[in-house]
Amino acid sequence: MTAPVPFVPFVDLAALIRPSKAEYLAAFERVLDTGGFIGGPAVTDFEAAFARYCGAPHGIAVRTGTDALILALRALGVGPGDEVITAANSFFATAEAISHAGATPVLSDVDDQTLLIDPADAARRVTPRTRCIIPVHLFGQIADMAEIRALAAAHRLHVLEDSAQAHGATRSAGGETWRAGSIAEIAAFSFYPTKNLGAFGEGGAITTRDPALAARIQRLRDHGQAGRHDHVDIGYNARLDALQCAWLSISLAKLDAGNAARRRLAAHYREQLTGSPGVRLIAEPGGSAPVYHLMVVRVAAARRDAIRDNLGKAGIATAIHYPRPIHLQRAYAHLGQGPGSCPVAERAAAEMISLPMYPDLTIAQVDRVVAALRSALA
Repeated sequence: MTAPVPFVPFVDLAALIRPSKAEYLAAFERVLDTGGFIGGPAVTDFEAAFARYCGAPHGIAVRTGTDALILALRALGVGPGDEVITAANSFFATAEAISHAGATPVLSDVDDQTLLIDPADAARRVTPRTRCIIPVHLFGQIADMAEIRALAAAHRLHVLEDSAQAHGATRSAGGETWRAGSIAEIAAFSFYPTKNLGAFGEGGAITTRDPALAARIQRLRDHGQAGRHDHVDIGYNARLDALQCAWLSISLAKLDAGNAARRRLAAHYREQLTGSPGVRLIAEPGGSAPVYHLMVVRVAAARRDAIRDNLGKAGIATAIHYPRPIHLQRAYAHLGQGPGSCPVAERAAAEMISLPMYPDLTIAQVDRVVAALRSALA
């Protein structure tokens, strides 16, 4: 009888939670005993801890990462008639939030080595209607914020960091070391369960250095209230509940260890795959310390799907982040940015494979993935 092929999952949340299950349950019991399920110390304590972690004075927990983007844009005053530039290869929510704020997304191409937004390409898309730029810290790596900030300063644009995949990532430039969430005037995070810092459901947060922005976001997430039944903005029901924040406070204390594990695993992947025929790695810019939310490789587009099929047959789970750039999604056909408008993002979308990556992955499992990938490429 043939032994079953050992399975390597793409992510294993149960393994992440298992060692601390009792701690999570105890935190839930504390919240349940207080009866304070919306707001209260569990929320404010997490907000303060997360802001400190990011190096920002203010943190506001919200219902989802998409809400974080929408509320940040609203707080900046972005709305109808405005344009917002962002990367074409992000998850759809980045552009979707721009639309929900009433503005028009303008999709920029990305750098061919890092797949992060290309500041030069973004610069040529600036118009008199451009109000904001959203660099996306994709795959756990911080965008070229020195160039983005220079571009924003030259055109008097707001900068909103999409940090949904970059909790704890850093990058150095000009003698400074920046952490995601404290580089621009405002930043948005997602706590979707698979993120480096994940909730046990939906969740998000905004960090900012500006107390006025923080105060407006606090109102917007709670129906625009400045006080009980004193509605000064048309807001949203976008609060993050106390149970999620209690969970996130525990996970935040473990985030650096999880990120360190991801870096070790990524370093092993990179060591084993460097020079392998048919595999192209995403570049790490000098001074960067990515947190490897995803481990992405590029292969020949014509063979990508067959390679994924072979990896699946070998018991290796994979994904694609993301198979179609935003400007080629049917929902944004009206923008007129058809095929060829972001050629690097379009080419990369056909080449990328996301390999298993999570803190409890083992080196032995990475070796299995590498061996299976080499076999699929042969």
